[in-house]
Amino acid sequence: MRKNSIHFFYQDVQFGFPNRTMLKGFLKKLFSKEQTPLQSLNVIFCTDEELLSINARFLNHHYYTDIITFPLSQKGDPVEAELYISIDRIRDNARLNKTSIKQELHRVIFHGCLHLTGYNDKSSQEIKIIREREDHYLRLYAKMNK
Repeated sequence: MRKNSIHFFYQDVQFGFPNRTMLKGFLKKLFSKEQTPLQSLNVIFCTDEELLSINARFLNHHYYTDIITFPLSQKGDPVEAELYISIDRIRDNARLNKTSIKQELHRVIFHGCLHLTGYNDKSSQEIKIIREREDHYLRLYAKMNK
């Protein structure tokens, strides 16, 4: 697979996603700014039910989530990974958080990428830090889209 390749896949979901090329370029910059080499990233959009099944099967978690991040490369090697994202959760979370679906989608994608660059969200302090980084990249991406 080519270095820095990013691909989007749609698994049983109807979802329009404009500006994919711009987002791919931005994600490459995110990895570069976080000093993490990127080999390949697959972003797979799916339903709540599909992500629930993945969550139970691979993580033994029996609850809905918006994203699951699967690093496929060894620590220290360029990142090869898959992000599985529930479009149903994105829509519901956008409504609950009174934000746009587009904004919530970007936040979740950036969140998954930040996990791949070494950020965690287990403790309250880690959550605070990763949220700050998400907000940082949301602001930078919004500036690009003006």
